[in-house]
Amino acid sequence: MADETNNPDLEVNAASVSDGAYTLIIADFSDTDMAWEAYETLKSVEDGRSVEIEGVIVVRRTTEGRLEIQKATDHSTKSGLKWGVVGGIALGVIFPPSILGSAAVAGGAGAIVGKLRQRHHNHELEQKLENAITPGHSGLLALVSDPGEIKIRKALERAETIVESTLEQVEADDIKAAAKEVQGAHA
Repeated sequence: MADETNNPDLEVNAASVSDGAYTLIIADFSDTDMAWEAYETLKSVEDGRSVEIEGVIVVRRTTEGRLEIQKATDHSTKSGLKWGVVGGIALGVIFPPSILGSAAVAGGAGAIVGKLRQRHHNHELEQKLENAITPGHSGLLALVSDPGEIKIRKALERAETIVESTLEQVEADDIKAAAKEVQGAHA
């Protein structure tokens, strides 16, 4: 559906596949700089009260279709979790291993992500998200508790496409717990 008020070229595809406790948002940007601008905007509006963002990561999809995490200056949420670690674990749990670059999972969390992936494997979700970022484009992956928050929408207004998928509380909790485990191991 086109968002006529903010950007007539913005196409938003959204569907619900769970209880909606958290939403995974993937925004596709034709330009890496725009993805970084959105990241910085999200970083500036996250306050832990009205805007709660659990994890964000910027990725680039190669022309061959592989996803590569871009180097990020990490940001701690109010709960102390690191955006990049949470985003990297979410990336590893949600996307099929066949399209993830070798360094795709942040913080050496490969074994943890493998276990979570087996537990939460959702073929429908995987198919929906696998092509959310066009080859040759960059993207931003964010795990948020309120996707309708206007500040989040404003940060993503330059995205060409936004794909959203709700995650169950248990999935989000597992991702956050894995991020804490990785943080603890690297502290």
